[in-house]
Amino acid sequence: MSQAERAMAELLALMARLRDPERGCPWDRSQSFATIAPYTIEEAYEVADAIEHGDRQHLREELGDLLFQVVFHARMAEERGWFDFAAVAEGIREKLVRRHPHLFAGATLAAEDLVRVWEEQKAQERAATSAAAAAAGSSAVLAGVPRALPALTRAAKLGRRAARVGFDWSDAAGVRAKVDEELHEVDAVLAGATGDAAAAARLRALEGELGDLLFTIVNLSRHLQVDAESALRGANDKFERRFARMESLARTRGLEPAQLSAAQWEELWSEAKLNAS
Repeated sequence: MSQAERAMAELLALMARLRDPERGCPWDRSQSFATIAPYTIEEAYEVADAIEHGDRQHLREELGDLLFQVVFHARMAEERGWFDFAAVAEGIREKLVRRHPHLFAGATLAAEDLVRVWEEQKAQERAATSAAAAAAGSSAVLAGVPRALPALTRAAKLGRRAARVGFDWSDAAGVRAKVDEELHEVDAVLAGATGDAAAAARLRALEGELGDLLFTIVNLSRHLQVDAESALRGANDKFERRFARMESLARTRGLEPAQLSAAQWEELWSEAKLNAS
């Protein structure tokens, strides 16, 4: 048994021990797929964060945390008689073999054909999922786009799926015009009736119109070949850097951030933009 096989076997055994009905950990025994899912998503983000920061040690730790999430879910499935970790591993191995016919099926493919074949294999795999979705009254084209994805990422995937069957703007200019249209609809809600009686309805309408605007902006990003999720993460990081610079400037001048006027904040912001990327 290799070191990797031994480590994996020990991890699976540990998971079984944690979930043991009589001798296990009360917290681990009380968990379900629904309660563990948020941790799974969080750990995936932690992996991405470690990669973004180039932190090798942190990456090793976070990959371990993410692997444990997979083991946890597989153990709960095994307890229900659905499948076990071996089935999970074998399933992904078989899928990757199918998607690499140029390596495992004797096919000869040029480099430019690899992406096409990969997408064709994915399309075939989605066909069964789509048929089940259609039978259940759901969209066959959009089937399989996880609801737990970050909203921007999910919007982009929904847009790409719809585009595959021709439901899309012809170019970025068309999407840009739609952005203006959605902005006007937001303005129309803002200009509408006010007062306590209309406040709740107005808020619901604003949420809907702002959602439409955000969805359209994601699709504009897609047409411009910009990943909306990455773009917003970059904007968040930039805002943090500039805000930290403003705080530093305020401290050096003996100013208390909570007591600054709007004009003072604007002055600090302008200066921070000049000194922070």
